[in-house]
Parts: sequence; structure tokens; C-alpha cells
Amino acid sequence: MAETELEKAEKRYAQAKARLQSIRNREATKQRKLDTRRKVILGGALLDLAERDSGAAAMLDRLIRNLAREQDRKAFADWSAPSGSPSPAPDADGSS
Repeated sequence: MAETELEKAEKRYAQAKARLQSIRNREATKQRKLDTRRKVILGGALLDLAERDSGAAAMLDRLIRNLAREQDRKAFADWSAPSGSPSPAPDADGSS
């Protein structure tokens, strides 16, 4: 039995709709990966800064202690904040 013009159009519409959803899914996956990469990079930068700066180390410790989710706090249970060396104080004239 031959397909009618309407059936052919509905089939093409369904295929186009499926392709569009596939493209949307790929874009969403790409954005999630980029977001995760940014978080990893910033986390590493923060840890590096905390190793060199006592103020950043204290802030990192406060952030961890104030995590809302118990499972997130547990991830840091055996972790200790880096000691961080004191930041150099600026000279009286504002230069370092």
C-alpha cells in the first residue's frame, strides 16, 4: 500500500524532529563537559593559591566546612587545607 503525501510529510517531520533533538542533546553534553572542565580548572587554581596564601587557605577551609551536602563534606573528610604561606604585605606606599 502506497504512502499518502500526508504520511510522507509526517514521516519527514518526525525524522527532522529526531535530528533536532539529537543536535540539542549533543550541545547540552558539550556544555556540561565545558562546565565540568571549568570547575576542575578553578578548583586546581584555588588549591594552588591556597598553598601559597594563608588567606586563601583559610577561605578554602571555610568553604569546605560550610558545604551544604553531607556527601560533599565527606569527600574532604581526610583532606587537610594547605598551610599556605603568608601573603606579602604591601609597603606603606602601596607597592609590593
